Formats: sequence, C-alpha cells, structure tokens
Amino acid sequence: MAQQSTTVEVKILDKEYLVACPEEEQEALLRAARHLDSKMREIRASGKVFGTERIAVMAALNITHELLERDTMSDATSTLLRAMDSKLDGALGDGSGR
Repeated sequence: MAQQSTTVEVKILDKEYLVACPEEEQEALLRAARHLDSKMREIRASGKVFGTERIAVMAALNITHELLERDTMSDATSTLLRAMDSKLDGALGDGSGR
C-alpha cells in the first residue's frame, strides 16, 4: 500500500516552507522543524554568524555533531558493558555452576 503524502507547512527562522510528507510522519517533521528553528535562533542570537545560509550550515553541523556524539557514546557504553560482562563471567565462572 502506498503511503499518502501531504504537504506540511513548517516555519524556520520566520520563513515558511512547504514540505511533502507522509501523514504518519507529520508530527516528527514538525518536531524536527522546531528543533532546527531553535538551533538556528541560538546561532543567530550569538551574533557570531551572519546570513541565513551560514546559520543553517552551522545549525546542521551542530545537530550532526550532537548525533554523532550520541552514537559514539552509545558505542563506547556498549563496549564498556560488554567488557564488564566478560569480566564478571570470568570472575563468577569458577563458582557459578555454569
């Protein structure tokens, strides 16, 4: 079954954009647009970056960095937990009855 796509209006940095989006993804799109708008406003308010295009690029870089850091942290946490599990198995292996 084909997904029904509708046009959703999002407002980013006081400019309106029309975006085609499946109906079931509309809320996610609106949340993403609000997040991007918030990041762009933060950057604009800092007074260090001028021009909508530059602000958008900096926001995209910041958001991407946050996502990559989260993924890296997840990988590091997962590796640490596996190492701890292995050490616990080794320490308990002798007397655990396994």
